[in-house]
Amino acid sequence: MTATDAILPDRAPGRLTADVADPILARRAGRIWWACLALFLALTVLMVVSLTVLAVSGVGIWGINTSAVWGFAIVNYVWWIGIGNAGTLISAMLLLTRQRWRTSINRFAEAMTLFAACIAGLFPIFHLGRPWLFYWLVPYPNTMGLVPQWRSPLVWDLFAIASYILFSLMFWYTGAIPDFATLRDRARGRLTRAACGILALGWRGSARHWQVWQGYYGAMAAMGVPLVISVHSVVGMDYSAGLAPGWNETIFPPYFVVGAMFSGFAMVVVLAAIFRRALGVPHMITDRHFDIIGKVLLAGSLVMTVSYATEWFYAWYSGEPAEQRIVAVQLWGDYWPLYWGMLAGNCILPQLYWVPWCRRTLWVTVPVAIAINIGMWLERVVITVVPPTRGYLPSQWGSYWPTFWDWALFAGTLGFFGLLFTLFLRVIPAVSMHELKEQVDEEVRA
Repeated sequence: MTATDAILPDRAPGRLTADVADPILARRAGRIWWACLALFLALTVLMVVSLTVLAVSGVGIWGINTSAVWGFAIVNYVWWIGIGNAGTLISAMLLLTRQRWRTSINRFAEAMTLFAACIAGLFPIFHLGRPWLFYWLVPYPNTMGLVPQWRSPLVWDLFAIASYILFSLMFWYTGAIPDFATLRDRARGRLTRAACGILALGWRGSARHWQVWQGYYGAMAAMGVPLVISVHSVVGMDYSAGLAPGWNETIFPPYFVVGAMFSGFAMVVVLAAIFRRALGVPHMITDRHFDIIGKVLLAGSLVMTVSYATEWFYAWYSGEPAEQRIVAVQLWGDYWPLYWGMLAGNCILPQLYWVPWCRRTLWVTVPVAIAINIGMWLERVVITVVPPTRGYLPSQWGSYWPTFWDWALFAGTLGFFGLLFTLFLRVIPAVSMHELKEQVDEEVRA
């Protein structure tokens, strides 16, 4: 292996441990961190206020109506769960395929999964109108004979989100156990040492511990890939099981899975750039990492482009006027800026990744990744809003425009996600220390 083939530079294991552990145990937070914390905390307060007003006043404060019955709540749910699904899928698939470069991104990608999935779970609950009765969706033993409607997408989503959050939490925590033991051994404060010791579960780093951990971690990764695919396939089935034109397509489950991976990798690029800048660790997240992720995003963009073209072909080949009307409305109707913005973010701008220099240059690759996330959010808007407002019956046609509270809740969830990630950088090792040292040792020996 040549020097250019290595993902990480040769660096002493002790120095790598210090680079990850010192920002948590020894280094004080800077002004930028406190400024970000204040901004995200303010947006989180906006989210709490929005949810409080929603619980008091009802879903009428949103822009939904008899035509567009889902609106921003389901748009944001699908967008967030897509970002959440990608983290575990990225980590599990790269672990099973033994991709060495995963060690620098898997920890915060899995944290991204947990934060995004928890935020996504809020939207279906509050979309019920009576969120305090959400437990009716659970088939618990009771004397009133409440049985969930198994044909309802709400029940599908409940089980999909709950199982996914539980699995992602276990998968993330399992991978972090050796690092909690490292923090326990390096901590100076008694409280920090005790907390890390509890989280480390008595880890001593013996050969027996490593054998059990590797077997269990690998088995969870093997279970994680089909779970993630099934979870977002369920989200796609929420639409494809509907009656609106433009929804009843068999391509939706794989289309949504690829879209989730696409938006998730784009979010990983943004978070990796922030992490690299905030903690000053360009030797952990190198230009080579962005180069590899850029190639994945390029492949995802090509798949998404083919998916959009397939939708156009289906509408034309079916000869169904309602299907053709949906495509026409998306391209030239009231929502054409959203649709063309989606095509620009998901299909056109990612073509810059054909150029290696663009993939490796942060001021190019990060804006493109942000454009991809915006494009994927616009895609959720187009899919959720346009078909119901242009259904089979002209008498039911309408329009949808979000209100202040729609935007406030969305902005608040972005702030809440930023708040959780900001706190995460100060409390939990953002990079897997033991896997990073193993990777450097493998590259040195090779």
